[in-house]
Amino acid sequence: MKHSKITFLLLGIFLCLSACTNKIAKTNSALASIDFLRGDLLLCGTGQFGELKFSLSCNYETREAFDLAVALLHSFQYAEAEKAFVKVIDADPNCPMAYWGVAMSIYHAAWFPPSKEDLIKGAKVLAVAKELTMDEKQRDYINAITAFYTDWNNADHTTRAIRFEKKMEQIYLKYPEDMEAAIFYTLALFSTRDRVGKAYKNERKAGKILESLLASNPNHPGIAHYIIHNYDNPVLASQGLETARKYAKIAPSSSHAQHMPSHIFTRLGIWEESIQSNLLSAESSRCYSAAAALKGSYFEELHATDYLVYAYLQKGDNANAEKQYTLIKELKSFYPSNITAAVYPVTAIPARLALENRNWEQAANLELQKIDLDWEKFPWQKAIHHFAKALGAAHTKNFTLVEKQIGILKKLHQDLIAQNDRTKSIQIKLVEIQIKTAHAWLTFSQGDRENGLLLMQEAVAIEEKTSKHPVTPGDVLPAIELLGDMLLALNQPEEALVVYEKNLKKHPERFNGVYGAAIASKKAGNQEKAAQYFTQLIALSENSNSNRPEILEAKKFIIQP
Repeated sequence: MKHSKITFLLLGIFLCLSACTNKIAKTNSALASIDFLRGDLLLCGTGQFGELKFSLSCNYETREAFDLAVALLHSFQYAEAEKAFVKVIDADPNCPMAYWGVAMSIYHAAWFPPSKEDLIKGAKVLAVAKELTMDEKQRDYINAITAFYTDWNNADHTTRAIRFEKKMEQIYLKYPEDMEAAIFYTLALFSTRDRVGKAYKNERKAGKILESLLASNPNHPGIAHYIIHNYDNPVLASQGLETARKYAKIAPSSSHAQHMPSHIFTRLGIWEESIQSNLLSAESSRCYSAAAALKGSYFEELHATDYLVYAYLQKGDNANAEKQYTLIKELKSFYPSNITAAVYPVTAIPARLALENRNWEQAANLELQKIDLDWEKFPWQKAIHHFAKALGAAHTKNFTLVEKQIGILKKLHQDLIAQNDRTKSIQIKLVEIQIKTAHAWLTFSQGDRENGLLLMQEAVAIEEKTSKHPVTPGDVLPAIELLGDMLLALNQPEEALVVYEKNLKKHPERFNGVYGAAIASKKAGNQEKAAQYFTQLIALSENSNSNRPEILEAKKFIIQP
């Protein structure tokens, strides 16, 4: 049987299936009590989400519907995936894999942990599924996701995610011909990766499996998607570039698929492609928001906007960065409002606009956006705001304000630790780096330059051992870049150049990193290298109509006699 192309035309099938909606209440009261997501599928554009065939679907008539649901699941269109799986359940209540699909849609392995309500719902769904007649392979799949939901009120998220990973490994080894088993196993590996360290053991293992499948399945949405996620780091990013350039074409109707390539583009400093990727993603997200009649914006729009602002800033393009921020700065609500990818941009974007431009006065006077959420529930995101204020205050010598911000950062750090959530281990490290960095610049600005430098070096040492958080295009300011700035302020250009060049290996084509390397080279007397970096800076800002003074300085240096 050939791969079935998943398109918007399948909605016609769903209209036929919807006639069976009331069947659940008549046949299974336990199932009828579950608050499933239902309704028309909100699929913008052409409705294309890739090509796949998952042989474990049940009634022949529901197979294309089931495959669309799996394709949506692979592109993290979780709400629509659940609705699609429920349509299969309505048509065939005895199909165990449709219940598996609902439970997988609620788990959303690579993102935020499910809520208490979702965990209760998932456990109920699987309890119904386990009463159905099924073959051994279907039972294995059901038992694998059940391992995640079992004893959810006593075992933490990470422990249960590891259980699921081990079960998926068993399925992967037991059924070597089952491509979907291999793909979902790599997703499980990504969900249990070391979120802080830089060995990338799980990511390398998952990438190897996925690459072995890609050539014979070039239009499978999960393979391409998970390669990008696993290679979203400075060490492996170059291996994901070819796939990144294909994924958006595989699933053009997914706002997430439009955005994901920019994770690789950002790691490699390919700013124009990142911008185009996220412009499409933001447009697709606004389409989804309108179709769903959401009260606020769909979170993917904010996520794409964060990457857009970051990319524009690396081109020195303040005008377009500000334009993108204007689209979200007045938002009061978004959907869903409880996830990191939605809340993070609200504090990161204004912090970036001030800090990347070294506008310390603006940074010191940032105001936390008033929005319909409790900021105390988001200590990491809130910490970004206070970190920016602390750096701004240190550079403007408002020492009282710096000390106040450091005190707030320390409390937020403790709040994160108190949550006892291993999925937030990287957030704890990132706030620790912020505290150390803010303290370093306070000490330095107060005149104790030696100890300020030592503290800054300690912050860099922590940063070097800490991975990037997957939701962010990059730190609002890398600690290593700030160390270069401090060394320049100490009139140590040779040492600063070493640091800036090390920074550019991890953060290629960063505007301030390139400019810092140019200035350090110039002050060290290496005019040839200074010209090289100033030329690179001019190339970065090409076609951006940048008004950054650094560009004017670069052009003046290059044309000097």
